[in-house]
Amino acid sequence: MEIFVLAFFALGYLVLGGADIGVGMALPYLGRSGAERREVIAAIAPFFLGNEVWLVATAGVLAGLFPELEGELLSGNYTLVVGLVLAWVIRDMGLWLRGRLPRPGWETFWDGATVAGSWGLALTWGLLLSRVLLGLEGPIAMLPALVVAALFGTHGLTFAALRLRGGLRERAGVLTGGGGEARAYALTAAALLAVGVLAGLRLPLHPGTSGPVLVPVVLVLIPFLVASQGWVWWTFRHRVTGPSYL
Repeated sequence: MEIFVLAFFALGYLVLGGADIGVGMALPYLGRSGAERREVIAAIAPFFLGNEVWLVATAGVLAGLFPELEGELLSGNYTLVVGLVLAWVIRDMGLWLRGRLPRPGWETFWDGATVAGSWGLALTWGLLLSRVLLGLEGPIAMLPALVVAALFGTHGLTFAALRLRGGLRERAGVLTGGGGEARAYALTAAALLAVGVLAGLRLPLHPGTSGPVLVPVVLVLIPFLVASQGWVWWTFRHRVTGPSYL
């Protein structure tokens, strides 16, 4: 049961969080002006904080139910973990601060932070997954990391195609020809799930002794998390109609 709980949160983050990471990566391509970039950011604004909850929950489950694995991942990948957290902070600073002052230079700077942080997240996750899946380290590990990053970017484009309208929607749908957006999103989500499952199969998943205490608590909390996520998706199910920023 512990393994399924960890997989639920980790795979959920890859699919949900992977979408807003990918949109951030594609921000310069999707938004050719400050107003367009603001509208693109509005497509992920209602979701990115909720998506990050899945990552926090994954870390909590890992620490509580798999302490040995957590120690191995942190000690063996300390630099990558620090890079991931740093990229996460930079990306979120860009999303939060770009609308604080109505100045083009200010907005452009924080748009750059959003893009840099999103690419940092995608590449760091790619390096971590390539190390777990293939045991690669050093420069050669960048090749599979770039493949994973490209998958994040593609997933973000398919999500943006579902959320945007007009010319922005056409740019986001470049890979689908303007049709089959939901199918394309499902395919990229399935690809991310496959990468996550393969990585999980390579990990030494040996639960600790706290499972009988923590698992029931987590199982009680999961319906609330899913319900809140579903409420957000239902509330903001319509396409973005303007450069609003939540």
